[in-house]
Amino acid sequence: MSSIIPGEAQHPQNAAPLATTGMRSPVEQLLHALNQPLTGLQCSMEVALASSRTPEQYVQGLYEGLELTERMRALVEALRAVVDGEEEENEEPETIELKTLLREVLDDLEPIAEVKRVRIVPDWTAASSLALKAGRRRLGTVVFRFVESALSLADSGSALQIETGGAPDEAWIRLRWHAGSPRPAFSRPELGLFVAQAGWARVGAQWERERTQDLETLTVRLPRVSANNVSANSVSANNVPANNRNS
Repeated sequence: MSSIIPGEAQHPQNAAPLATTGMRSPVEQLLHALNQPLTGLQCSMEVALASSRTPEQYVQGLYEGLELTERMRALVEALRAVVDGEEEENEEPETIELKTLLREVLDDLEPIAEVKRVRIVPDWTAASSLALKAGRRRLGTVVFRFVESALSLADSGSALQIETGGAPDEAWIRLRWHAGSPRPAFSRPELGLFVAQAGWARVGAQWERERTQDLETLTVRLPRVSANNVSANSVSANNVPANNRNS
C-alpha cells in the first residue's frame, strides 16, 4: 500500500489506494491528495482562457472540470469524516462485544447488499467472545464504514465473507470479496476504506490488505480484553450511524 504520489494527478485511473502511514497523518494525506485535483482544475481553466477554442473543446473542458470537482468533493467528505473521528477521541472507552456490533451492522447493511446482489456470509465460529475497549459511538462508525466500503467494492452477484477470531490478547476481523479492476484511490468506496483504516488506527488496530488476482482480503487486528469483563449491555443498533453511506 502506498500514498498518493505526484504523477497520479495526470492519471487518476491508475492511482494507488491511499493508506495511513507513520510518515503522514490521515488529514495530511487527504490534504496532499486534494491539492492535485485543485491544481488540475486551475490548469484546465487557464488553458481555456489562454486562446480561442471550439465549442466542443469548451464542453470537453467542462466535463474534465466536473470530474475534478467530484474528486475534490469526495476527498473533502473523507477529510470531514476523519476530523469528526478525531473529535470523538475524548469519548469514554467501554468494553464492547465486537461480534454483537458486527451483527447489528450487517442487519443495517442487508438492504444495500440485496440491491447490489451481494451475499453477506458471516462466520462467527472462531471464538465465543471478542471483547475490546473502545468508545462506543466511534467503534460503531468505524465498523459500519469498514463493512459498507467493502460491500461497495464487491462485484454484483458475488459474496462478502466476514470472519472473526482471536487469541488471548488479540481479536481480528477479516473481510474477503471478489472485485473487478482496482478502483481509483479517489473513488468513494476506497476513500471509505481509508477513513475506516484511520478509525481503526485510533483504537490501536493493525491493518492488512492483500489482493490476489480478483480476491481482496482485509484483516484488522486489535487488542482485546478478557471475556469476564464484557459489559452486560451490548452495543445498541442505535449507536451504529445509518447515514455514513458510500455511493
